[in-house]
Amino acid sequence: MCRILYLERKEKSEVIPVLKAFAQMAQNSREYQGHGWGCAWWDENRWDFYWDLRPIWESSFEAITPTKRLLVHARSAFRDQGIAIENNMPFVRQNLVFIFNGELHGVRLKETGRIGAEKIFNFVFRFYRGNLLGAIQKAIPIIIKKSRYVRAMNLILTSSAETVLVSQFSEQPDYFTMHELRTSEQVIVCSEPLNLFDSWQPIANQTIKEIHL
Repeated sequence: MCRILYLERKEKSEVIPVLKAFAQMAQNSREYQGHGWGCAWWDENRWDFYWDLRPIWESSFEAITPTKRLLVHARSAFRDQGIAIENNMPFVRQNLVFIFNGELHGVRLKETGRIGAEKIFNFVFRFYRGNLLGAIQKAIPIIIKKSRYVRAMNLILTSSAETVLVSQFSEQPDYFTMHELRTSEQVIVCSEPLNLFDSWQPIANQTIKEIHL
Protein backbone atom coordinates (compact mmCIF):
# COMPACT_ATOMS: atom_id res chain seq x y z
CA MET A 1 0.00 0.00 0.00
CA CYS A 2 1.07 3.54 -0.71
CA ARG A 3 2.60 6.23 1.52
CA ILE A 4 1.18 9.75 1.79
CA LEU A 5 2.12 13.11 3.32
CA TYR A 6 0.54 16.51 3.86
CA LEU A 7 2.46 19.58 5.05
CA GLU A 8 1.17 23.04 5.93
CA ARG A 9 3.32 25.93 7.17
CA LYS A 10 2.71 29.52 8.20
CA GLU A 11 5.48 30.79 5.95
CA LYS A 12 6.65 29.73 2.50
CA SER A 13 9.86 27.72 2.84
CA GLU A 14 12.00 25.02 1.26
CA VAL A 15 10.43 21.53 1.36
CA ILE A 16 13.17 19.46 -0.31
CA PRO A 17 14.46 18.16 3.08
CA VAL A 18 10.96 16.86 3.81
CA LEU A 19 10.75 15.22 0.38
CA LYS A 20 14.12 13.54 0.91
CA ALA A 21 13.05 12.23 4.32
CA PHE A 22 9.78 10.98 2.83
CA ALA A 23 11.69 9.28 0.00
CA GLN A 24 13.94 7.51 2.49
CA MET A 25 10.90 6.35 4.48
CA ALA A 26 9.29 5.01 1.29
CA GLN A 27 12.46 3.20 0.26
CA ASN A 28 12.71 1.53 3.66
CA SER A 29 9.03 0.56 3.78
CA ARG A 30 8.23 -3.11 4.27
CA GLU A 31 5.99 -2.87 1.20
CA TYR A 32 7.43 -1.75 -2.13
CA GLN A 33 6.66 1.91 -2.79
CA GLY A 34 8.45 2.25 -6.11
CA HIS A 35 5.65 2.38 -8.69
CA GLY A 36 6.08 6.09 -9.19
CA TRP A 37 5.21 9.15 -7.14
CA GLY A 38 3.72 12.59 -7.36
CA CYS A 39 3.26 15.80 -5.43
CA ALA A 40 1.25 18.99 -5.40
CA TRP A 41 2.32 22.29 -3.87
CA TRP A 42 0.60 25.64 -3.45
CA ASP A 43 2.14 28.46 -5.46
CA GLU A 44 0.60 31.81 -4.50
CA ASN A 45 -2.89 31.25 -5.92
CA ARG A 46 -2.81 27.87 -7.66
CA TRP A 47 -1.61 24.28 -7.34
CA ASP A 48 1.51 23.10 -9.15
CA PHE A 49 2.05 19.39 -9.80
CA TYR A 50 4.81 16.91 -10.50
CA TRP A 51 4.44 13.20 -11.38
CA ASP A 52 7.16 10.62 -12.07
CA LEU A 53 7.16 6.87 -12.79
CA ARG A 54 10.53 6.41 -11.13
CA PRO A 55 10.68 5.42 -7.47
CA ILE A 56 10.73 8.56 -5.38
CA TRP A 57 14.14 7.67 -3.93
CA GLU A 58 15.61 7.70 -7.46
CA SER A 59 14.20 11.13 -8.24
CA SER A 60 15.42 14.66 -7.75
CA PHE A 61 13.23 17.47 -6.45
CA GLU A 62 14.53 20.58 -8.22
CA ALA A 63 11.13 21.27 -9.78
CA ILE A 64 9.43 21.69 -6.40
CA THR A 65 9.66 25.29 -5.26
CA PRO A 66 9.33 26.70 -1.71
CA THR A 67 5.73 26.56 -0.54
CA LYS A 68 3.36 26.75 2.40
CA ARG A 69 1.47 23.57 1.47
CA LEU A 70 2.58 20.24 0.05
CA LEU A 71 1.00 16.84 -0.68
CA VAL A 72 3.13 13.82 -1.62
CA HIS A 73 2.17 10.29 -2.71
CA ALA A 74 4.49 7.30 -3.26
CA ARG A 75 2.69 4.51 -5.07
CA SER A 76 2.53 0.81 -4.32
CA ALA A 77 0.29 -0.47 -7.11
CA PHE A 78 -2.30 -3.11 -6.19
CA ARG A 79 -1.02 -6.45 -7.51
CA ASP A 80 1.63 -4.49 -9.46
CA GLN A 81 -1.05 -3.50 -11.98
CA GLY A 82 -1.92 -0.26 -13.76
CA ILE A 83 1.59 1.20 -13.56
CA ALA A 84 1.12 4.31 -15.69
CA ILE A 85 1.77 7.99 -15.07
CA GLU A 86 -1.95 8.84 -15.32
CA ASN A 87 -2.62 6.54 -12.34
CA ASN A 88 -0.17 8.39 -10.11
CA MET A 89 -1.58 10.66 -7.44
CA PRO A 90 -2.20 13.40 -6.53
CA PHE A 91 -5.45 13.40 -8.48
CA VAL A 92 -6.95 16.81 -9.18
CA ARG A 93 -10.45 17.95 -10.07
CA GLN A 94 -11.34 21.63 -10.23
CA ASN A 95 -9.51 23.05 -7.17
CA LEU A 96 -9.49 19.77 -5.19
CA VAL A 97 -6.37 17.63 -4.72
CA PHE A 98 -6.53 14.03 -3.47
CA ILE A 99 -4.07 11.41 -2.18
CA PHE A 100 -4.97 7.92 -0.94
CA ASN A 101 -3.46 4.89 0.78
CA GLY A 102 -5.57 1.80 1.29
CA GLU A 103 -7.34 -1.24 -0.04
CA LEU A 104 -11.07 -1.93 -0.32
CA HIS A 105 -12.66 -5.20 -1.40
CA GLY A 106 -16.06 -5.87 -2.94
CA VAL A 107 -17.01 -2.22 -3.46
CA ARG A 108 -20.57 -1.97 -4.81
CA LEU A 109 -20.52 1.57 -6.17
CA LYS A 110 -21.08 2.60 -9.77
CA GLU A 111 -18.42 5.23 -10.30
CA THR A 112 -15.99 6.25 -13.01
CA GLY A 113 -12.22 6.00 -12.60
CA ARG A 114 -9.22 4.10 -13.89
CA ILE A 115 -8.28 2.70 -10.47
CA GLY A 116 -10.04 2.32 -7.14
CA ALA A 117 -8.55 5.46 -5.60
CA GLU A 118 -9.82 7.62 -8.45
CA LYS A 119 -13.29 6.11 -8.09
CA ILE A 120 -13.31 7.05 -4.39
CA PHE A 121 -12.21 10.60 -5.26
CA ASN A 122 -14.92 10.92 -7.89
CA PHE A 123 -17.56 9.55 -5.52
CA VAL A 124 -16.63 12.05 -2.81
CA PHE A 125 -16.76 14.82 -5.41
CA ARG A 126 -20.45 14.03 -6.00
CA PHE A 127 -21.18 15.48 -2.55
CA TYR A 128 -18.94 18.53 -2.80
CA ARG A 129 -20.79 21.83 -2.58
CA GLY A 130 -17.92 24.01 -1.41
CA ASN A 131 -17.50 22.21 1.94
CA LEU A 132 -14.91 19.41 1.98
CA LEU A 133 -15.65 18.13 5.47
CA GLY A 134 -19.35 17.93 4.69
CA ALA A 135 -18.70 16.01 1.47
CA ILE A 136 -16.40 13.56 3.24
CA GLN A 137 -18.83 13.03 6.11
CA LYS A 138 -21.56 12.09 3.62
CA ALA A 139 -19.46 9.97 1.25
CA ILE A 140 -17.26 7.88 3.54
CA PRO A 141 -20.03 6.07 5.47
CA ILE A 142 -21.62 5.10 2.14
CA ILE A 143 -18.30 3.79 0.79
CA ILE A 144 -17.79 1.71 3.94
CA LYS A 145 -21.37 0.38 3.83
CA LYS A 146 -21.02 -0.53 0.15
CA SER A 147 -17.69 -2.37 0.66
CA ARG A 148 -17.41 -6.00 1.69
CA TYR A 149 -14.16 -5.29 3.53
CA VAL A 150 -12.15 -2.13 4.16
CA ARG A 151 -8.60 -3.19 4.82
CA ALA A 152 -7.60 0.46 4.99
CA MET A 153 -8.79 3.82 3.71
CA ASN A 154 -6.42 6.67 4.53
CA LEU A 155 -6.89 9.75 2.40
CA ILE A 156 -6.24 13.47 2.37
CA LEU A 157 -8.40 15.83 0.34
CA THR A 158 -7.59 19.52 0.09
CA SER A 159 -8.77 22.67 -1.64
CA SER A 160 -7.29 26.14 -1.72
CA ALA A 161 -8.67 26.79 1.78
CA GLU A 162 -9.57 23.48 3.46
CA THR A 163 -7.93 20.09 4.15
CA VAL A 164 -9.60 16.93 5.48
CA LEU A 165 -8.04 13.67 6.65
CA VAL A 166 -9.73 10.26 6.76
CA SER A 167 -8.01 7.38 8.56
CA GLN A 168 -9.86 4.06 8.66
CA PHE A 169 -8.37 0.55 8.84
CA SER A 170 -9.29 -2.98 9.93
CA GLU A 171 -5.85 -4.56 10.36
CA GLN A 172 -2.12 -3.89 10.68
CA PRO A 173 -2.26 -0.75 12.83
CA ASP A 174 1.54 -0.62 12.85
CA TYR A 175 1.42 -0.05 9.09
CA PHE A 176 -1.79 1.87 8.49
CA THR A 177 -1.84 4.27 11.46
CA MET A 178 -1.30 7.85 10.30
CA HIS A 179 0.95 10.17 12.31
CA GLU A 180 0.89 13.90 12.95
CA LEU A 181 3.60 16.40 13.86
CA ARG A 182 2.42 19.79 15.06
CA THR A 183 4.37 22.92 16.07
CA SER A 184 3.56 26.60 16.15
CA GLU A 185 4.95 26.92 12.60
CA GLN A 186 3.79 23.79 10.81
CA VAL A 187 1.66 20.67 10.77
CA ILE A 188 2.65 17.47 8.96
CA VAL A 189 0.52 14.35 8.54
CA CYS A 190 2.29 11.26 7.20
CA SER A 191 1.87 7.51 6.84
CA GLU A 192 4.94 7.04 9.04
CA PRO A 193 7.04 9.36 11.22
CA LEU A 194 9.89 10.97 9.30
CA ASN A 195 13.30 10.94 10.96
CA LEU A 196 13.68 14.63 10.15
CA PHE A 197 11.47 15.54 13.13
CA ASP A 198 10.66 14.34 16.65
CA SER A 199 7.41 14.37 18.64
CA TRP A 200 5.15 12.56 16.18
CA GLN A 201 1.75 11.53 17.50
CA PRO A 202 -0.38 8.63 16.17
CA ILE A 203 -3.79 9.50 14.75
CA ALA A 204 -6.62 7.35 16.04
CA ASN A 205 -8.34 4.84 13.78
CA GLN A 206 -11.75 5.92 12.41
CA THR A 207 -10.72 9.57 12.32
CA ILE A 208 -12.32 12.16 10.07
CA LYS A 209 -11.04 15.66 10.77
CA GLU A 210 -9.91 18.93 9.31
CA ILE A 211 -6.18 19.66 9.27
CA HIS A 212 -5.05 23.23 9.83
CA LEU A 213 -2.52 25.23 11.80
